[in-house]
Amino acid sequence: MGKGKLAKFAEMAENPLVVECPFWQLQQDGFPLKGKWHQNFFKNDNPIVLELGCGRGEYTIGLARRFPDKNFIGVDIKGARMWHGAKTALEEGMKNVAFLRTNIECIDGFFAPNEVAELWLTFSDPQMKKATKRLTSTYFMERYRRFLVDGGIIHVKTDSNFLATYTKYMVEKNGLPMEQCTFDLYAENVADSSLTEIRTYYEGMWLERGIPIKYLQFRLPQTGTLEEPDIEIPVDGYRSYNHQVVSTKKTGK
Repeated sequence: MGKGKLAKFAEMAENPLVVECPFWQLQQDGFPLKGKWHQNFFKNDNPIVLELGCGRGEYTIGLARRFPDKNFIGVDIKGARMWHGAKTALEEGMKNVAFLRTNIECIDGFFAPNEVAELWLTFSDPQMKKATKRLTSTYFMERYRRFLVDGGIIHVKTDSNFLATYTKYMVEKNGLPMEQCTFDLYAENVADSSLTEIRTYYEGMWLERGIPIKYLQFRLPQTGTLEEPDIEIPVDGYRSYNHQVVSTKKTGK
């Protein structure tokens, strides 16, 4: 590991806005802040919003600046990337920001029922080869239900036509309330300026390549059986890397 990464990890360990919990500790002792984020970390009762796969934390920071009446937690496993957002938040003295370093697969181990109000999924890997790895799959929806409030809002912002299409069909298949859906965000006159004025590193990269940005917002009720959509979806050509031409429920590819 390079000296730069080691220095960043050392800074992260000293940053009071960063929370780390190894998987073994989560399994053995549980997570001490589970059910106590409001009381013991943020010291307020404002709604908690998660960004899963926050990368450098641009969106977590941008949202926290715009909405001081909400608490934002950026989640990612890659600490060297997260360091940027954590450093910025600390330097600016932000009180409504935290960063949680962990695998998203065990995210439900860190929050208690009804502890989280909203989720943001910003430029997640579309995982075109396996449905259960997609952050908008029913596999993950069941996990989100364990800590989201009933009817909690899920925001999806992506360059991927594959992921946006899959998510749209998943929402429709399960009758989830769709609040917004656009496959070309910047071509529309959206009322919420934060959707276009806050950009991640990857968003800027895709926009420079002329790839339209998709945005979906829907609600996740706590009840009801969730089913995967049985459809074929063309993969993203610029991301396909010689993958199969379509993805289906049967193949999971």
